[in-house]
Amino acid sequence: MTTSSWSGLLVISCMLLMSWAAAAVDMSPVRFDAAYMPLFGGDNLVPSPHARTVLLKLDRFTGSGFVSKSAYHHGFFSASIKLPHDYTAGVVVAFYLSNGDVFPGQHDELDFELLGNRRGHAWHVQTNMYGNGSTGRGREERYLLPFDPTAAPHSYAIAWTPAAVIFYIDAIPIRELVRCSSGDYPAKPMSVYATIWDGSAWATDGGRHKVDYAYAPFTAVFSDLVVTGGTDDDHCAAMGLMTSEVAVMTPAKRGSMRRFRSRHLTYSACYDTVRYNGTGVVFPECDESEQDNFHAWGESKRVINSRSSSSATYATGSGVRID
Repeated sequence: MTTSSWSGLLVISCMLLMSWAAAAVDMSPVRFDAAYMPLFGGDNLVPSPHARTVLLKLDRFTGSGFVSKSAYHHGFFSASIKLPHDYTAGVVVAFYLSNGDVFPGQHDELDFELLGNRRGHAWHVQTNMYGNGSTGRGREERYLLPFDPTAAPHSYAIAWTPAAVIFYIDAIPIRELVRCSSGDYPAKPMSVYATIWDGSAWATDGGRHKVDYAYAPFTAVFSDLVVTGGTDDDHCAAMGLMTSEVAVMTPAKRGSMRRFRSRHLTYSACYDTVRYNGTGVVFPECDESEQDNFHAWGESKRVINSRSSSSATYATGSGVRID
């Protein structure tokens, strides 16, 4: 049988599965040791006895991290994360997909980066996407978190299909990146990573505020690890995922996403004309009609991070002003 015939049979088989794929996609959490393995950090990585929770620590000697045992060709990946409290300037907690170890210089990446802050200042979260080594065209967006991420765990998830990438926080979509023929899009298998590390050079106010190890160890708690994706041996998984609830953007979900972004988006590379030499819309997902809501350097004119001398303020209270 020819290669094209095999491909045709595979597509037909996958289409037959898609009618029940949404129900069949397993979104239940897995044990840490079933899907992940330590990446670095030695004793600074501490799985719980039941392997459902993992502590990642950063001290003056090292950060820590773990990585999936398999690489995935599309999927849904989620973790609940409780962030370190008190003074956390310069601390970066990341949950992301990458294949940089396999394709140096041509790698793909999908990022959640949680950025610490000084005492009395809110944590931020940053999303990003690289396709085929497009690191010179970073597509960062930063948001204020509408809750205190140090008080309880909150869910951060990435749905990646051949058609689109959707970032979720607590089941609310916050960003959608639709595949476009003219855009950079992740298309090669990626591993899943979680890390905590010293980002003093850039993470807090452009590097003005560094990690202070007098407050170490900084501890992030990961739980509810969900890994649902297709590997090289499971070619139907991506097609099945495309019909699942997490990959379908309904009108109600788009409305929730618009509300989140209008209230909490503080920076977008879409509107950073300083960075991109005076150009306006530079990526397929950018909405030119929103340009007037942002300064020339990409910062929002509407969402303002307030300051508190006693404790961090977050977007549900006075942490955000919307004009």
